[in-house]
Amino acid sequence: MISAGDFRNGITIEYEGNIYQIIEFQHVKPGKGAAFVRTKLKNIKSGGVVEKTFRPVDKCPQARIDRKDMQYLYSDGDLFYFMDVETYDQIPIGTATIGDALKFVKENEMVKICSYNGEVFAVEPPLFVELAIAETEPGVKGDTATGATKPATVETGATVYVPLFVNQGDTIKIDTRTGEYLSRV
Repeated sequence: MISAGDFRNGITIEYEGNIYQIIEFQHVKPGKGAAFVRTKLKNIKSGGVVEKTFRPVDKCPQARIDRKDMQYLYSDGDLFYFMDVETYDQIPIGTATIGDALKFVKENEMVKICSYNGEVFAVEPPLFVELAIAETEPGVKGDTATGATKPATVETGATVYVPLFVNQGDTIKIDTRTGEYLSRV
């Protein structure tokens, strides 16, 4: 149990039957009346953000989120298969849980599987990936006055906007959080 007076950013708690991560908190001591803690909580499973107010003596159970490194093997229709590299156990995860987390991840790459009480709720790709450009149009010479970009399809099928000097077959580095081009490799 953790009291509201001990809240910090990043802590996960169980509250009203859901799992929340504390995004923001503020201890408020008004001139008149009792102190309170104002928080912004992000629902881990749905992604929704809510604002709640707690008294400093209120207690919530702290949720333990397990993050495990696993290897992405392949997808088969609506299921994606991951392997624990220590025990070689394979687990299937549905597309509803994964969303678009794997749009920059190739087969056989390592990802983090996030679970609570054995129930998987999210897949975290690596922060940066290197992918080859599968298809893009050639840049027009002299069209660089404004730092222009063009769409390019990478080997996983995702579309990224790249500078005009990047050509088909080049390998680029991508930030998976934003989907932005970082550099040529």
